[in-house]
Parts: sequence; C-alpha cells; structure tokens
Amino acid sequence: MRENSRIPILDYGGQGPDLLFLHANGYPPACYRPLLEHLARDFHVQALVQRPLWDGSQPEDLRDWTPLSDDLLRYLDAHHAGPVTCVGHSLGGIVALRAALRKPQRFSSLVLLDPVLFPPYFIRFWHIVLALGLGYRLHPLIQTAQTRRRQFDDLERLYQGYRRKSVFKYFDDDALRAYVEGIACQTDSGGYQLCYSPEWEARIYVTGVWRDMDIWRGLPRLQTSTLIVRGGETDTFWEQTGDLVKRKQPQVQIETLPHSTHLLPLERPHEVYELIRTFSKETQ
Repeated sequence: MRENSRIPILDYGGQGPDLLFLHANGYPPACYRPLLEHLARDFHVQALVQRPLWDGSQPEDLRDWTPLSDDLLRYLDAHHAGPVTCVGHSLGGIVALRAALRKPQRFSSLVLLDPVLFPPYFIRFWHIVLALGLGYRLHPLIQTAQTRRRQFDDLERLYQGYRRKSVFKYFDDDALRAYVEGIACQTDSGGYQLCYSPEWEARIYVTGVWRDMDIWRGLPRLQTSTLIVRGGETDTFWEQTGDLVKRKQPQVQIETLPHSTHLLPLERPHEVYELIRTFSKETQ
C-alpha cells in the first residue's frame, strides 16, 4: 500500500490543548466546519486527512482498517511530543480507538462520535459474508455509494435538492451548506466533483468490522479516558453495543443525544461541542 510520507492535515486554529479530529467515511473534514469552529474556542484544532482523500491512493490496496490507525500513530509520533485529545466520527472513532489501545501514551482522551462498532455476533456474521464473497452485494450502503452522483454544476442547486431530503432533516442551514461545500471539489472545467470517491467509500464499508474482535479483546485494558456519544436515532452504534462496552470497560462514558442520527456531529454541532468541552474539563 502506498503511504503518504507527509500526511495531510487541516488546521482550524484555536488556543488551548491540541485536539485532533478524524472524519467519517465519505465525509471530508470540511463537512464538519461548524463543529470544528466551536471546538476551536477551547482547543487548538487540527483535522487529519485520511487515506481515501490522498492523491494517488488506491482503494483496492486496503484489506482492513488497521493501516488507518497506523497513519494516525505515525502522524502523532512525527508531530506531537505529548498526548492529544482525539475526536473521531464513525470510521474515525474506530481508527482512534484502535490506535489508543496500541499506544495509550499518545492520547490524553478520546471522544468517539457514533463509532462503527458492532457486537461480536455481528462480526462473526460479517466474517461469513466476506468468506462467501458477498460483501459488496450485502452491505446496505455500498450500492448507494457506488451509484452516488459524482459531478455537479451548481452547489446552490445541490444544496436546495438536499434541503428536501429526509436524511438531512436534523441539519440546520449552516450545517447543510458546510456539508455540501465539504463534499465538492472544484474541477478544472469550473464544475465540481465528489472529493471522496465512491470507490473508496465502498471499499471502506466492505473492509470494516471483520477485524474488530481485537477491539473487544482490548477494551478491558483501555487506559485512555473515553467518551462515546451516540445518536438517539442511530442505526450504527446500537444501545446493546453500548451496554457491552460498559461491561467490558466501566470507565467509558456513554451519552445519547436525542433528535440525532449517525450523523450527529453534523446535525448537532453545538450540543456535541458542549459534551466534549464538559468531558474535557472533567478529565483534565
């Protein structure tokens, strides 16, 4: 797999302790502008640009998500002498958690926003799906990713179309505009295209979950102060998953944010910021 010797980073400024943000699959860091601007009131905020957004990266090289945690640790070893607060959404939460289990000294605290963590029985089921070669056919989000519109002429028209979609019902106008501007990269012809390719999005979906028994085995040894925030209407971090996390590691805090889904950091940026700020004060 090609590795980026200089891992891209976006700096959102701010004064205070270092906070590193890790984005979700299909959601470039700019999609989270409202949340990152809130966080910059209390932290020096940087957002790591993960492999699917690197120039020349090849999705077929990825077999599981562990290289993404390698990237995070490599960046921290190169650029941060001390531990940092790490906030990860969805995929980003799992990347951060796996890295903290391997090198706890690199992290002062973790905030996992609706992480993609499923119970062991589901992991075993996904092993069977992959063994039968059915991952691309059975994953519920892959067909949507593969058929996603790639080219756009007018971001305002795109925004207006998205404003009518139920999936964005909890986004306020500023959050939805940040999302639209975050997913679209300008082309040489003057139009726009998806920054995050559907091929990479599908590859992330199909290569996730199956290695996650290492997380369940490692949770009892988790040394890093950790907050998990789940959406009240999430279809990803189930309530039963949270119950099992608490049994494995009672020190993990879990909060459920009402009127939010798996996209809670985009839907409720101010409320998520307040939870992170309060947790940070409690763990200093």
